Amino acid sequence: MQKTYLKLSLDLDFVLIAVTAPLKDYLLCHKINSNLHFNFEKIDDHEVFFNLDEPPLAFSKYFFLSETEVEYFLVNNRNAEGFLIPEMSKVDFFIVIQQYIDKEDLSYLISGLNKLPEVQVAVKIDPAKLKSKENLIM
Repeated sequence: MQKTYLKLSLDLDFVLIAVTAPLKDYLLCHKINSNLHFNFEKIDDHEVFFNLDEPPLAFSKYFFLSETEVEYFLVNNRNAEGFLIPEMSKVDFFIVIQQYIDKEDLSYLISGLNKLPEVQVAVKIDPAKLKSKENLIM
């Protein structure tokens, strides 16, 4: 009997920024909105199934659509039950940028985040190198 294998590949066509900041999610959004002129708004939580026989874990999620049609999602990395990306347990939030963003806009965002006094570090990371990368598919 001949076996057929199905190979799945994830669409990781997004930019990922890891943010470490000891703030509540709504406070970080307010700081970003005020200082970097974004307009993040709360949307439905990002739900991830870690075990099929258990309910999904929910992580707070915010959304902003820029004038140039770039989609920004800010998602919390932790909740009471665990982490969205367990191997990045020191990271508090992720910013997922979908659609094309030019280098100047990305640099402006990262440097602006790093200038906020409450943000310890904000850095671009490669989502393909994450073990739990499928949890970031919005």
